[in-house]
Amino acid sequence: MSQLRLARLCLMLAAVGLSAPALTTAVHAQEKPAAAAAPADTVRPELFKLLDPAAIKPLMDAKNYAEVQNRVQQAEAFPNRTPYEDYVVNRMKLSVGSATNNNEIAMPALEAVINSGRLQGQEQADFILALGNMHYNAKDYAKAIEWFKRYQKESPTPEKVTSSLIRAHYLGGDFASAKTALLPAIEATEKAGQKPSEEDLRLLASSANKVKDDAGYLVALEKLVAHYPNDDFWTDVLNRGVARKSGFDPQTNMINVYRLEAATVKKMAPEEYVDLAELALRDGFPTEAKKAMDAGYAAGVLGQGSNAKSHAALRDKATKGAADDAKNIAAGEASASKAKTGAGLVNLGWAYATMDQGDKGVGFIQQGIAKGGLKNPEEAKLRLGMAQALAGKKAEAIQTFGTVKGGGGAGDLAKYWIVHLNQK
Repeated sequence: MSQLRLARLCLMLAAVGLSAPALTTAVHAQEKPAAAAAPADTVRPELFKLLDPAAIKPLMDAKNYAEVQNRVQQAEAFPNRTPYEDYVVNRMKLSVGSATNNNEIAMPALEAVINSGRLQGQEQADFILALGNMHYNAKDYAKAIEWFKRYQKESPTPEKVTSSLIRAHYLGGDFASAKTALLPAIEATEKAGQKPSEEDLRLLASSANKVKDDAGYLVALEKLVAHYPNDDFWTDVLNRGVARKSGFDPQTNMINVYRLEAATVKKMAPEEYVDLAELALRDGFPTEAKKAMDAGYAAGVLGQGSNAKSHAALRDKATKGAADDAKNIAAGEASASKAKTGAGLVNLGWAYATMDQGDKGVGFIQQGIAKGGLKNPEEAKLRLGMAQALAGKKAEAIQTFGTVKGGGGAGDLAKYWIVHLNQK
């Protein structure tokens, strides 16, 4: 009996989805004496006649996939196929399934080819990755995870599927695994001096939120603020990272939350402009109150609707107070300098800072801190940093903020001020 040796088929798969048609090599026929032992990798002549690449290639080129499929089905009907004949049939099935985007044909064939033991090295890894991608695209995330994990074990580049594996976990509802894998991947990216993608950071935030990990959500939010700042991220991080944290002192630092928010967002909520103005008036800073109200009007969120009258009244009050303060502020310098504590100097300095006299303001705040006797020295340092920032002294402000600790929210605010200044 004659035997025909079929050379190894070379199937070129697309990187994702197996969308490229198969390419087969030529088949070399060699007659063997009937008495000789059959080589391991052979196909019977009648099977080869159906799958002869010289006949299949023109059919594939002409997109006559029905005829190719007919030949494959006939080949599958052959009884007692050898493992190599199974391999050849599955490669051909994979070829036609890929060309016709028929996953019902391609995926089982691809899995059989992978498990045949006939692929080596990078080709085996590429096929495993392709099957993982096919399951992912079919939204069978459990199977996608299975094949991505196998790729990690058998490939020299396991990191290549990290992103896909994380997303398969997330889309499959395993938010805990997605979160666990995301954070070190993001931190590795940052350590390499690169910027994590916004999609990864949003995914980390969402995963943490899904499993009610508030600390993990805040970590993700802080990274979003650092790399992709916008109004929503800043508002949320100031709420979760400062105002809602245990130990926060609203009496002292709520106004400082609004101060940082005003510096970082394009538009605050109308009630926040009002709160900032009222708190500034409470603390004796009418110029700051006037600026808050003016900003709210400029943003188009104040002076409208049912609160228009109260907005106008508050703005008028702040405007009058600012005018009076501008006339009389210098008269307070002597008494502040003679006071037993530095509180008056700190307040005087911040008032000057709000009047756009930054250098003068910074000087008085520094004198007040040096004099001591302050009820809340950390908040005073926070105000020094803000005054330095208003004066355009970025490096000095960052250095000052770096020294602020605890203080009922002061330390958290200082940390976020540094993030903001580093973005400018």
